[in-house]
Amino acid sequence: MNIESTSLPGLVKIIPEIYPDERGYFIEAYHIKRLKKLGLVETFVQDNQSFSKKGVLRGLHFQHPPYAQGKLVRVLSGKVWDIVVDLRERSPTFGEHYQCILDGEQHHQLYVPPGMAHGFYALEATLFLYKCTGYYHPEAESGIHWRDPELNIDWPDKNPLISAKDIKLPAFDALKKTLKFV
Repeated sequence: MNIESTSLPGLVKIIPEIYPDERGYFIEAYHIKRLKKLGLVETFVQDNQSFSKKGVLRGLHFQHPPYAQGKLVRVLSGKVWDIVVDLRERSPTFGEHYQCILDGEQHHQLYVPPGMAHGFYALEATLFLYKCTGYYHPEAESGIHWRDPELNIDWPDKNPLISAKDIKLPAFDALKKTLKFV
């Protein structure tokens, strides 16, 4: 298991070792002692899983403090175009985004720290798993509209399948007044 830095401070990619043989493969997807040794010291309290058909866009989601969540995200099967946006006002990368492909073949994971919004577009039917450092609190739930002009994210599909709830998410500019991430 190795950790790679990304362009956003605190957002890291985790590369597991894959042990293939004639039967298939084995990976150690989560090992708290190894992750702590690599510098990831978070405790996860809740696992969430979603299934998305090809063409589904989910996000960009986050929870406001004091209920902000860190997330360890990965694809069990399928492939997504994953996006993370830095919402920490004091961060040198505030308002910037990171993108990568996560899939069920490479088994890479992303650790998304509290203070970042997360979303993905399903490039194919996808089973997605994320471990959270905090519990879901509906009153703290928020997000940014996927087509926000300031973020200018070049999504792979201009007409994705998206929930009615996500369509109503506010613009980044409107959210800036309410953000309390440091």
